[in-house]
Amino acid sequence: MTTSPLLALAEGAAVSSGRLVPAALVGIALIVALITRFKLHPALSLTLGSLAVGAVAGLPLADTIDGFTKGFGSTAAGVGVLIALGAMFGKLLADSGGASQIVDTIIGRAGPRTLPWSMAAVGALIGLPMFFEIGLVLLMPVVFLVARRSGLSLIRVGVPALAGLSVMHGLVPPHPGPLVAIDALKADLGLTLGLGVLIAVPTVIVAGPLLARFAGRWVNVPAPELFETGREAENERRPSFGVTLATVLLPVVLMMGKALADIFLAEGDGLRAALDFLGTPLVALLIAVIVAMFTFGRGSGMDRHGVARTIEQSLPPIAGIILIVAAGGGFKQTLIDTGIGKLVADWVQNSGLSVLVLAWLVAVLIRLATGSATVATVTASGILAPLVTHLSTGETSLLVLAIGAGSLFFSHVNDAGFWLVKEYFGLNVGQTIKSWSLMETVISVVGLAFVLLVSPLVG
Repeated sequence: MTTSPLLALAEGAAVSSGRLVPAALVGIALIVALITRFKLHPALSLTLGSLAVGAVAGLPLADTIDGFTKGFGSTAAGVGVLIALGAMFGKLLADSGGASQIVDTIIGRAGPRTLPWSMAAVGALIGLPMFFEIGLVLLMPVVFLVARRSGLSLIRVGVPALAGLSVMHGLVPPHPGPLVAIDALKADLGLTLGLGVLIAVPTVIVAGPLLARFAGRWVNVPAPELFETGREAENERRPSFGVTLATVLLPVVLMMGKALADIFLAEGDGLRAALDFLGTPLVALLIAVIVAMFTFGRGSGMDRHGVARTIEQSLPPIAGIILIVAAGGGFKQTLIDTGIGKLVADWVQNSGLSVLVLAWLVAVLIRLATGSATVATVTASGILAPLVTHLSTGETSLLVLAIGAGSLFFSHVNDAGFWLVKEYFGLNVGQTIKSWSLMETVISVVGLAFVLLVSPLVG
């Protein structure tokens, strides 16, 4: 009988185990070098890193390619459609003027003392359905306007808004990072979403309005002159605040409904079956997009062609993100096939080190090296995937959040977001580090602290 290469590899663990750690280190170092030194696209870097891991570990090239392809395909199937649906939803929200409606309503009801808190709420709400970069571009004119009218420092107003955006990006699905970690670690999406929101709220408060009090003193820059941003929609109509807020929260409510049904309703119950179907991420986001086509699209006066154009324009910008996420899934599968993941899992089991702290540290190191929160999340998830066999459902969800928190640590000059914030705010490098980079670090550390605080309650 023919022995499979993977079985032979497992049987020869005593011989090959000494190659596994060097294989992992070589693969990660190659990915980091290709992204930072040679400016190669992360998707290509992850692909080449996977081949390097397999080669150094002694896995046959054909099996390495098969494993990578399997991981790439399963991740793209599980996460890619969700990212696309999220992009459609976010684009409809922006183009319809719904995002501006949220901003105008919340800011219009805030006084000078509560403005930083209101900006944090705006950032979090806009950040829930939108990618970070899109939310930042959308919010910057509002930040400038609020800073000039209130007389507050640009940093005092801007940091809370950025904190809301960044925390949602790193901790709360349906953003790509949390989604791919949930997929890789087989975490419960509803529970992860609930815990993510629970941890995100105090994290935004600490890294947003509270930190902004001090950052505004260290970095004092005036808001630039007002500029015309153009209208989001071709028509003067905008969806109402109530309709906009209800539509934004619809997928969250559906996914949370599934999580609660799984906890409180018995298997076989008709209501539970219905809520499980509606709360499936694909179904929940698909429903949200269809509803948004009417509440955002037709509600703002778009015709069918306008709605179709908005949806079409939402897809090209996310192609790179989907490729990175899928390649990260391929890298994860390579780590599993070679046995590296199990080696890490066994080491953690015997070390007594908290798996949550380890997950955070791994994500931090990759974030510092590559500058990409998404790359940090997908790579750390692949390394730590074998650990979930020893964890409860709640601990697995917290593992996702620990990785997400680590992926946001200290944004610096190798992160595109660093330069985006620097240019928009008109800061120099030192000022950007003392405001934006500090805020990202506080989010990361505070997020981990709350994950550890919640851990005994869900363990």
